[in-house]
Amino acid sequence: MKRLTFIVLIAVLSMSCKEDKKQTQLVKLSGPVFGTGFNVQYSHDNNTNYINQIDSLFAVVNQSMSTYIPDSDISRINRNEEVKVDKHFKHVFKASKDIYRATEGVFDPTIGNVVNAWNFGAETNKFLTDSTTIDSLMQYVGLNRIGLLDGKIKKPASSYLEFNAIAKGYGVDVIAEFLETKDVVNYLVEIGGEIRVKGDNIEKKSPWKVGLDEPRFDGQQSVFKAIVLKDEAMATSGTYRKFKTDENGNRYAHIINTKTGYPTKTNVLSVSVIAPNCMMADAYATAFQAMGIERVTEFLKTHPELKAYFIYENENKELSTLNLNNFPE
Repeated sequence: MKRLTFIVLIAVLSMSCKEDKKQTQLVKLSGPVFGTGFNVQYSHDNNTNYINQIDSLFAVVNQSMSTYIPDSDISRINRNEEVKVDKHFKHVFKASKDIYRATEGVFDPTIGNVVNAWNFGAETNKFLTDSTTIDSLMQYVGLNRIGLLDGKIKKPASSYLEFNAIAKGYGVDVIAEFLETKDVVNYLVEIGGEIRVKGDNIEKKSPWKVGLDEPRFDGQQSVFKAIVLKDEAMATSGTYRKFKTDENGNRYAHIINTKTGYPTKTNVLSVSVIAPNCMMADAYATAFQAMGIERVTEFLKTHPELKAYFIYENENKELSTLNLNNFPE
């Protein structure tokens, strides 16, 4: 009888070890989405592959908010068709309103037509837009002109709405929150550099560690520094890939000043923001580029939920950094 008990105990221990080993494995999923790529890593009791559910969620968000899809909800709204928007659209619209007010209009999803008019991303690096064009477009800029009533967007006919500066971060949150409904407690979700993590990297038996890109004008990519994230999200906005120079050699960011309609002259090369969710991190990273270091420093005194890290050129054209609200070093 004792021997049988001993054998059973060995079997149980063996099964337990196998289960523990199985639990330490990370499920790793990746693919194209939102004009870039996604990377999802998580550990789960039975290593379930959720790629089909993730792809379906991406499709739903795209159909709601992608201006690149002609029959998406947002494309139809911009054509002034009547659309009953879904929960994703409502959530992002309401968050955009909150951040628009908090930043006093610096973050503004109605600036898209002006950004397009400046033709950032063109092969030539010249200013291509005259003041008459800018003035005519700016009269329709202002998220305060747009409302949500009975599930439908109400806007002036010539206003143009896009969520390019917040939707990618929201997509990260959608996948993260889906994983949490499946009781996943250790995950990393990344879309085009926007990241949200929870728990630990079970494979490495350590917290999730992510890299900040080094600002480079040669188109190459390298890590500037690595930081640890714990149950939070991070997004980065950089000006070193999309910019224009004037005849005096001044560099202007692709971030458009929502008050003037003109590109922002800046010495900021990148700003990374850590926030409770990736939608907030994404939107504030864009806003902080336009606000500049001094204004953001003052802003963050009353926003302890946000952390920021600036990489910029000082007066000697040397690379400098600034950590605000205890951004991890």
